[in-house]
Amino acid sequence: MELAIILMMLLIVVALGAMKLSDQGVAFPFRRKNQLFTPVEHTFLTLIEQSMGREFRIVCRVRLSDLLTVPQQTNKKQASAALARASSRQLDFVLCDKEDMTPVLAIDLVHSSGKEGYKTQRDWFVSGALDAAGVPHARIKVQSGYSVEEIRECLENKLIPYRRKLQRIAQLPSHNPAPPKRPTRPIRSSRAAA
Repeated sequence: MELAIILMMLLIVVALGAMKLSDQGVAFPFRRKNQLFTPVEHTFLTLIEQSMGREFRIVCRVRLSDLLTVPQQTNKKQASAALARASSRQLDFVLCDKEDMTPVLAIDLVHSSGKEGYKTQRDWFVSGALDAAGVPHARIKVQSGYSVEEIRECLENKLIPYRRKLQRIAQLPSHNPAPPKRPTRPIRSSRAAA
């Protein structure tokens, strides 16, 4: 009888252990959020879409490490440290070219409310990394009452180098030579002579 009780307890312990190991003891205590963006972010996203949405795709909450890369010839220790710092930084919005999703402009919202605010101090690592990569960075202070025109003007000021680059590319002569001209009539007949 005692042996049966011991075996039963051992069986229960083994079963509980197997259940814990089958899901590695991971619980999923998640719920869906009511909103993906804060009201301020949602309002600002709407303003950006209205001012620039036809020309660019707008990507939200982009990690700096998703936007930038480190050249292969960089020292491994330095590259690892830079990527670690970049992966801990996040940009609020990124304007991308609609054709090839090339990053064109990084946008950060600056909240001055609260004790310390949100991104009130310029992050020199983010600014330096974006400058080194040639991606313009707009920091826009959050305030109510922005118009679509004000946002467009602010972003267009940051896009001036991008616009100039597009003009230079458009003015370059095409590298594709014209196809050789073909004769419009046969040079010799394809029929056998009679």
